[in-house]
Amino acid sequence: MAKSPTPALLQGTLDLLILHALQRGEQHGYAIAQVIHLLSDEVLRVEEGSLYPALYRLELDGAIAARWGLSENNRKAKFYSLTRQGRKLMTEQQESWSRLSMAVDRVLAR
Repeated sequence: MAKSPTPALLQGTLDLLILHALQRGEQHGYAIAQVIHLLSDEVLRVEEGSLYPALYRLELDGAIAARWGLSENNRKAKFYSLTRQGRKLMTEQQESWSRLSMAVDRVLAR
């Protein structure tokens, strides 16, 4: 049986997934995408064209901090970490997501 296509992320969901991935500690962009992919049982795949604009936006908003360093491949990479403001935002977004997903579940169950 063929795998179904990767589901589209709802607007705003990517930010929550990035913030959640960064709870595990400082990571570069590719590692963040891999964490999301693996934690979703390989269902969600975050493309560079979506990931890096989201990281840039979260950095501008103060939710994440960034620094340049060397990756495990000894390549120059930008590493991101969660800020106090980012932890607060993540908590707020998780609560909002929980309310939304429970409401959708209720509708689909009827």
